[in-house]
Amino acid sequence: MSVYLDYNSTALVRPEVRDAVAEALAEGGNPNAVHALGRRARARVETARAKIADLVGADPTAIVFSSGGTESNAQGLASALAAGCERVIVSATEHPCVAEAAAVSGRPVEVIPVDGQGLIDLDWLGEALARPGRAFVAVHHANNESGAIQPIAEAAALVRAADGWLHVDAIQSAGKIPVDIRALDADTLTLSGHKLGGLQGVGALVLKDGRSAVRILHGAGQERGLRAGTENTPGIVGFGVAAECAARDLHAHAHHVAWRDAAQAAVKAAGATIIAEAAPRLPNTLFFAVSDWESPQQLITLDLAGVMVSAGSACSSGKTKPSKTITAMGLERLATGGVRVSGGWGTTEDDWSRFVTAWTTAYAKHRARVGQREKEVA
Repeated sequence: MSVYLDYNSTALVRPEVRDAVAEALAEGGNPNAVHALGRRARARVETARAKIADLVGADPTAIVFSSGGTESNAQGLASALAAGCERVIVSATEHPCVAEAAAVSGRPVEVIPVDGQGLIDLDWLGEALARPGRAFVAVHHANNESGAIQPIAEAAALVRAADGWLHVDAIQSAGKIPVDIRALDADTLTLSGHKLGGLQGVGALVLKDGRSAVRILHGAGQERGLRAGTENTPGIVGFGVAAECAARDLHAHAHHVAWRDAAQAAVKAAGATIIAEAAPRLPNTLFFAVSDWESPQQLITLDLAGVMVSAGSACSSGKTKPSKTITAMGLERLATGGVRVSGGWGTTEDDWSRFVTAWTTAYAKHRARVGQREKEVA
């Protein structure tokens, strides 16, 4: 039986979600129709909206559904610019959908540096905010590769003092650690259904009390006129159930810390460097790297052993792309050898143990092969 430890990429769909989505699909209905079937579909959407709002301490009216985190992050940026932000500041380890949206925003972009643990430089941010021009600041709550949790409340205090706009991508953190938009003091916050055990292709922008959003998709008046297009009712239903389950099971993530830390100790003893080891991290996430074995080869070897994980870097056309997170942390020599292991609602301690056995065995064999080749060359 295969081991799935790639929840940060996409969580396995929860059984409760499958059942709820199947029911919504069987009934059908357009939530914007006024007849009985449409009203029942609308009720499902609004029930889901309330569940998602509960997960992040928001009012249901603050939730704007979308096709996913990428769209919601783009809408958050567009809303800030429409509200008068003149420049853009993003963290060095921000997800590409935020960093690339910033790059094409038409506004000057500055990058917040991070330290050797991947945490933002608050002093640098304070100095940047003191410069002229109201700023949109994007800092993700937790890094998608390393799981490092950023000091959002401290960043929010700086942004608030400068009359800026703080956007927090909470796609990785929601459902793994407590997330409350009011406690974080974010102006906008984003979520994605499939990270929680829902379906792919549905997400949400969450607005702070008093903030408003602008449309980036135009057409009819769905989502209170903030996002045109017929709502993905089955996907939204699944999103709501996944959010409800994630809130219910939040305490269970404490189990992952011991499992993750045991795996961490084993791969470190075998020669790996733990990325963001000293930073506060998501309980389910282990990101490590070696300098002498590239990520794609590690992933293929693990997959053949029945263990599914992901890389800190992406592979394209046979070439390894350095990890943005590792590079930003000043660890360039490790940037093409990262492996991310991430558990979730269906993960067991045995899954982590099987990963450790597979990776440490494979790495020992790799080192032996390299050593033999070096002897032959010598």
